[in-house]
Amino acid sequence: MSLWAIGNLVLLVVIVPVLVALLNRVLAALERIRGAADTTLAGGVGVIGEVESVPERLAVTGDVISEVANGAVRYAGSVAKLLD
Repeated sequence: MSLWAIGNLVLLVVIVPVLVALLNRVLAALERIRGAADTTLAGGVGVIGEVESVPERLAVTGDVISEVANGAVRYAGSVAKLLD
């Protein structure tokens, strides 16, 4: 056997299976990353549905805060009159 034939045999018997195993591990990791990315995307889309109504809810919250503030001012005025 020539030196080239031995080199080719080592390449086929040792190097190619190692490269195939490494490629298999990389592809498996890529599939796990893709699955996690799909899950993250689905969660993000779900959050968008919840976030769309925030401006309306903030407007309602602002109205409630104004009403509570007015009531607190009236209450504080009444308590001040009682304490005088």
